[in-house]
Amino acid sequence: MHLARPVWIERACLRLLVLALVSLLGTGHATGQGFETELEHVILYDVETRSVLYQRNADAPMPPASMAKLMTMALLFEALRDGTLSMDDTFVVSEHAWRTGGAPSGTSTMFAELGSEIAIRDLMRGVIVQSGNDAAITIAEGMAGSESAFAEAMNEAAVRIGLTGSVFTNPTGLPDPDQFVTARDLAKLATYIITEFPEYYAIYGERSFTWNGITQSNRNPLLGLDIGADGVKTGFTDASGYGLVGSAMRGDRRLVAVINGAETAEQRQREMVALLDWGFTGFTRLTLFDEGEIVAEADVFGGNGTTVPLAVANTVAILIPDDATGDVEARAVYRGPIPAPIEVGTPLAELSILLGDETLATAPLVAADSVGRGTLPERARDALNDLLFGWR
Repeated sequence: MHLARPVWIERACLRLLVLALVSLLGTGHATGQGFETELEHVILYDVETRSVLYQRNADAPMPPASMAKLMTMALLFEALRDGTLSMDDTFVVSEHAWRTGGAPSGTSTMFAELGSEIAIRDLMRGVIVQSGNDAAITIAEGMAGSESAFAEAMNEAAVRIGLTGSVFTNPTGLPDPDQFVTARDLAKLATYIITEFPEYYAIYGERSFTWNGITQSNRNPLLGLDIGADGVKTGFTDASGYGLVGSAMRGDRRLVAVINGAETAEQRQREMVALLDWGFTGFTRLTLFDEGEIVAEADVFGGNGTTVPLAVANTVAILIPDDATGDVEARAVYRGPIPAPIEVGTPLAELSILLGDETLATAPLVAADSVGRGTLPERARDALNDLLFGWR
């Protein structure tokens, strides 16, 4: 493999910095070509490098089943973090929660008793470990007053977290034709929980939970296997088939994977194990830029300098499929010229790492230096250049 330094090939208001970074040998080309699956909805994501390693119909809508409970937990975790709720607070199990998600419902349940008060620490495990619909509804009603009001909060949180293809209508994932998610959004949501709430994420690895004298095992089939798995959430309805949001760590690498549409629980487990194993063994890690390294420059308008250097905010590393060929390119894109003044550390552009047509990773670029407001003659010069020649 060969790593070259940046070369400018275009100057424009939407500037592109293209680097011929790596020459690859082999017969494949697209990311993930070495993995095959029969499932309709699949995505595999590397958390550290922010790289999508494999995807199939990752942006197609699909019923979430109980995987929707990840958003329910995300809202609860946020409330615990900001102090709105505490682990010792209690919510009452309403008749609606009991009939819709409790023992009479015939669905996955915590077996909460009608009218009982349950602490959040227990309701949390009722959702995470037992996938209890009664626990999820009780949390929703306790936090927002009703399922519908809580669903509004779920959709607001989806926008805030960056989910772009999902709509939530209830906290459980029970069938509703108006409720859908994408595999990519579930991967984003799981990553959000893992990175933002590690103390609560640890509960996803608990193997069993006992409530009302009934012990239930965690429904995640990965936890009993020696593959580094520590989460996250299963799902099943007739409409969705068998689905799973899974995550595992080997060494210092964490992968998040989403599959949906399996015909059996056995197929779900088999496909997820194969996907994670391939993700951990089928790639070579390359560090492209160290934290703070300057990789480009941007035009400045009205400043005491005409350009500002752009640096990566964090180390940029990628994972290259072992069977891939072609050149890896890095493109720094921004809308310019950028008006002065500019403070050091201000996000100004985005760096995209590509292999062919596949985006391997993205990273923010920030101002490496400050640029002050220019003098009147300097501002007049820039205005005249823009008028006569435009910014290219």
